[in-house]
Amino acid sequence: MLRIIGKASSINVRKVLWACDEIGIAYVRTDDGPEMKQNPNGLVPVIADGDFVLWESNTILRYLAHKWAARALLPEEPRRRAEVERWIDWQATEFNTAWRYAFSAIVRRNPAFHDAAQIEASRREWNRMAGIVETQLEATGGYIAGRAFSLADIPIGLSIHRWIVTPMDKPSLPHVDAYYQRLASRPGFLKHGRNGIP
Repeated sequence: MLRIIGKASSINVRKVLWACDEIGIAYVRTDDGPEMKQNPNGLVPVIADGDFVLWESNTILRYLAHKWAARALLPEEPRRRAEVERWIDWQATEFNTAWRYAFSAIVRRNPAFHDAAQIEASRREWNRMAGIVETQLEATGGYIAGRAFSLADIPIGLSIHRWIVTPMDKPSLPHVDAYYQRLASRPGFLKHGRNGIP
């Protein structure tokens, strides 16, 4: 059985848990395990699929979708697949980078993130990234990479949840709000994205 190592409170662990639920993969999750030593970054999640150990959450998502042939989540056709993968990568590089400082200051109350100017810059950039999601959702009329739910909606959906629940000034984004409600119809998102809150 697939083993997932990492605390369920981690946004990156929740990506993997939600993906497993969407695909129908049986798993066990532990907070820690010897496989963690194989990740040079010392970060979660790490998975152990038999004797195969893998780290980096978005790579794990792709691996699971490919191994379990979840074509509806990650298409084989190159252009459709690239559209999904583009948003997965964008979440990791652009969206995450934007919210890191503000979230650490406002929600985690980490004393290392106390500079008011940097908090405000991060908040503005975070809102700008959410605006990019808004524009994309308006164009697709459904989900981040098209009309149907895909693997990209897992990292994007978790990031949108984090944006919505963080107490800060933010613009009204009706397509993002509608998307958030669509995601709420998925049991995996309710369980791992919204912590059981409908």
